[in-house]
Amino acid sequence: MLARLRPYLPTAALAFLIFYFAFHAFTGDQGLLTSGQRSATLTTKTRELAGLRAQRQDLEVRAKLLRDKSLSADLLEERARSLLGFADPRDYVIRMKP
Repeated sequence: MLARLRPYLPTAALAFLIFYFAFHAFTGDQGLLTSGQRSATLTTKTRELAGLRAQRQDLEVRAKLLRDKSLSADLLEERARSLLGFADPRDYVIRMKP
């Protein structure tokens, strides 16, 4: 019986390999069926990147104002008060819950 099936073994092995790779091409982590999920993740990450770039731009501008050559007295005073927890007697302080 094994002798009769022997000529079909390479064909069966090839068919199995084709099925295996086709199955994983559709359902694997990088498969065709997960492209919608990848698109949604890409959209989310693109928005997050835009927000982080805007935040970095703001921090670069603020750091530039704190350098020796272009020191902004108002920004320096604001940062010092914020870090030390002091307020000017003429300031209105509004306390908010964290």
